[in-house]
Amino acid sequence: METTDETAGAGEFWEQHYGQRAQIWSGRPNAQLVHFAAPLAPGRALDLGCGEGADAVWLAEQGWRVTAVDISEVALGRARVAAAGRGVADLIDFSRHDLTDTFPQGSFDLVTAQFLQSPLEFPREVVLRSAAAAVAPGGRLLIVEHGEAPPWSGLRHHHVHFPTPQETLDALRVDETWSCEHLGRLERAATSPDGEPALLVDNVLLLRRDA
Repeated sequence: METTDETAGAGEFWEQHYGQRAQIWSGRPNAQLVHFAAPLAPGRALDLGCGEGADAVWLAEQGWRVTAVDISEVALGRARVAAAGRGVADLIDFSRHDLTDTFPQGSFDLVTAQFLQSPLEFPREVVLRSAAAAVAPGGRLLIVEHGEAPPWSGLRHHHVHFPTPQETLDALRVDETWSCEHLGRLERAATSPDGEPALLVDNVLLLRRDA
């Protein structure tokens, strides 16, 4: 996570964040999304905080019809270009939402929230409960979060709290109509901005709505 001036509006902050460079992310889908979603039968998916669109594009390439949302119009513009370049623009509806104020309508067979964490004040638990409410019966909620600060971030010793998988599950307040298919911490290999190899820790929750 970055530190920032919390007096800045979220929309302005994320526009500036994406405006720093022509491309912020790698263009590859998140590894945990690929691992956990690949076995699923395609249906309707909701991608929360889609960024520059790599996850939404990958889902569409697997046959999903995707609603992909982000607060940044800069990011969404890049996502639309990426989808068109891969020939899946007709399978993805990109739209702007500040999830503190508005949430996409509809129900979905997969709702994915990949690293939906912010250095700004953000009602994360409320948004994740809305994400759970958007899952159709038989559908799944996949939440992937930072388990700890990346080694290159400088935050390892700043006492930043990263919720455990169990804390996130508890915050969802799901009832007995849900089953937990995965709850835990997973390590993955990564490369730092300076090109050094590193291990990152992801917290992963995969829940199925049974009814």
